[in-house]
Amino acid sequence: MTIVSDDTAAPYDRPNLSKDYLAGTAPEEWIPLRPPEFYVENDIELRLGTTAMAIDVAGRRIVLGGGEEIGFNKLLLATGAEPIRLQVPGADLPHVRTLRSLADSRDLIARADKGSRAVVLGASFIGLETAGALRHREVEVHVVAPETRPMERVLGPELGDFVRQLHESHGVVFHLGHTVAAIEAERVRLDHGATIDADFVVVGIGVRPRIRLAQRAGLVVDRGVLVDEYLETSASGIFAAGDIARWPDAYSGERLRIEHRVVAERQGQTAARNMLGRRERYAAVPFFWNQHYDVSIDYVGHAAAWDEIVQSGDANAHDLAVRFRQAGRTRAVATIFRGRESLFAEAAMERGRSP
Repeated sequence: MTIVSDDTAAPYDRPNLSKDYLAGTAPEEWIPLRPPEFYVENDIELRLGTTAMAIDVAGRRIVLGGGEEIGFNKLLLATGAEPIRLQVPGADLPHVRTLRSLADSRDLIARADKGSRAVVLGASFIGLETAGALRHREVEVHVVAPETRPMERVLGPELGDFVRQLHESHGVVFHLGHTVAAIEAERVRLDHGATIDADFVVVGIGVRPRIRLAQRAGLVVDRGVLVDEYLETSASGIFAAGDIARWPDAYSGERLRIEHRVVAERQGQTAARNMLGRRERYAAVPFFWNQHYDVSIDYVGHAAAWDEIVQSGDANAHDLAVRFRQAGRTRAVATIFRGRESLFAEAAMERGRSP
């Protein structure tokens, strides 16, 4: 077994990069997924800092940068996603950063001196978790985003308002309904002419799946790499998992592609078993958690749209369940400190029932 990665670090806990590790409450030894001896003991070759340039589907070979080739019997594509780059004057300045890799997180930690000033562009998952982590380091944080509420597209208006109020109570300043016009050496200029002083800028405006390798190989792609219920691509013996995989979801009846750690982890496990000949359907219900200071929001299912939101409890009391429903069927459930209710909802969806 060989793992080829253009990252220079062995596999690590990527979600922690915007959570406790960035906040300074998780030590470095928490980050690797496995100790170095694991790979040796299990005869796994790590080819780090190495780029896969092409897949020869018929010849069952991977072509690496420099022309080296590696043969395979079964292949898993888990190339993940890459940050969308900002397209404004000054976006290429050295203090304009993204957060995707361990190296990115270390860079932000080095810049996050107490009292320094940061502008975070984007008010969704990465942007707000980064904002919270930087506030823990006593960095002055301003968040700029075009929407009127943070995370409203995913969590709805009431939870979006709660998330904003939670961050504001910790000192984050929001500039919603605005975009960045230009970035300068020590400030950010917004679309309406206002400026914000900044020692560094974090761009968190979304990611796109890294599907170029699959496209060049002639695999079927459509807003991701299309896979069947066994996570096999259009080419026999080649599987895909994680941020790039677009699979048929049993509960919703739709094809989904979801950029969250638990989905990637579960798909990797199913794909591995199927590469060993098990023929196991991937039927796990999507799940993610989003951390804001001492509040974690759990989310099970997937609701790209809804026509009704049913809420019980109180977000301000940190005791809440929100059901996102469409045509009378619950598509997703978000909870705050209601883990049992979240698990029951997940179990119902696994059985095909609307919780």
